[in-house]
Amino acid sequence: MLILLRIMQYLSLKNGKIMFKFLKKDSFLLGIILGILMPAICFGILYFLNITFPNKETGKAIFKITTIFIISLIPNAIALRIYLVNLKADKTGKGILFVTFIFAIIFMILYYKA
Repeated sequence: MLILLRIMQYLSLKNGKIMFKFLKKDSFLLGIILGILMPAICFGILYFLNITFPNKETGKAIFKITTIFIISLIPNAIALRIYLVNLKADKTGKGILFVTFIFAIIFMILYYKA
């Protein structure tokens, strides 16, 4: 019960909707944190599914790691749209965009190095 009360402190009821207060902030640091966490979680889920459910004919993984890396950047594009257009949070959007560019540079270095 105490945990539920703690969770409710972080949530605010506004117009019948539950919103996370800390996600509404406009800060560059929040954008960097979101820009790192969302692709990391997406990459972990896709990588787990890729290993768990291999191709039935060959027994190998369905996707290459590079493909999973690129697909895991899709949540950043969605969050970027939400923060820049819907919430008008420019600093958070810039943080997400900054991390996305860093990931793209890392991808290019690793992909073209091989």
